[in-house]
Amino acid sequence: MTRDTSFHLPHFLPYLLNQAAEAASQDFQTYYRERYGMLRTEWRVLFHLGCYGDLSAREICQKASIHKTKVSRAVAALEKKRYLNRLEMPHDRRVETLGLTQQGARVFRDLSTTAERFERDLIGGLDRSEVESLRRSLLKLADLPA
Repeated sequence: MTRDTSFHLPHFLPYLLNQAAEAASQDFQTYYRERYGMLRTEWRVLFHLGCYGDLSAREICQKASIHKTKVSRAVAALEKKRYLNRLEMPHDRRVETLGLTQQGARVFRDLSTTAERFERDLIGGLDRSEVESLRRSLLKLADLPA
């Protein structure tokens, strides 16, 4: 089989972004997995509740761009760990609001402090203008407000 050299995978932006994301999150992932037994979707759900307050699962799906099945599994796991609770809405019992428990809030505070430290280490080799440019570019690519 002849190798096609016209496509250079390491320069393909989606591939490069994925590789950078994996490398950037590896140490933090190890921390929250070993310390709290959490998976990636679980910490993302926990952080959305910690940053935005009580939310429905649907709102988390929309804000985090995570499929509802994954959010549902993460919510069940976080509830089992006693990091969040479900509150039925009195006007519509089919809708639940999710919120952090006291224990969940403590975990969030620890992880957010740790996340800030990991980010400082990650960007330590970049100057301020590179960091600002990188943030602006990523927000633009993700179609998020600056």
